[in-house]
Amino acid sequence: MARVLVCEDEPDILALIVARLSREGHEVVTATDGAEGLRIALERPHDLVLVDWMMPGLSGLELCTALRAHPEARSLPIIMLTARAQQSDIDAAFAAGVDDFVIKPFRSGELQSRVADLLARA
Repeated sequence: MARVLVCEDEPDILALIVARLSREGHEVVTATDGAEGLRIALERPHDLVLVDWMMPGLSGLELCTALRAHPEARSLPIIMLTARAQQSDIDAAFAAGVDDFVIKPFRSGELQSRVADLLARA
């Protein structure tokens, strides 16, 4: 299946995402802060990145902007995960380069559907 990088600093949410994606057959790599996520994303290719908005180091927005600035990561599919649900937040995420936006709390089935849809389009 796909190689998915999950950048999430909340241990319970990270464990839920990893379990769900692993059950679906994906290879899951994790990072618990934005700077680590950027480093891992640029070290080797991934098929998709899930990024939490509020992380230590680089925020999810900063991580997305940095990924879009690198030619090798420019077209990497990105899903933003966040509790921020204002229209201005959604607009800022898409302006930073995300391909999809999932509001926390989310159902794991919804996340898996979004991952599958984005991977199919990529």
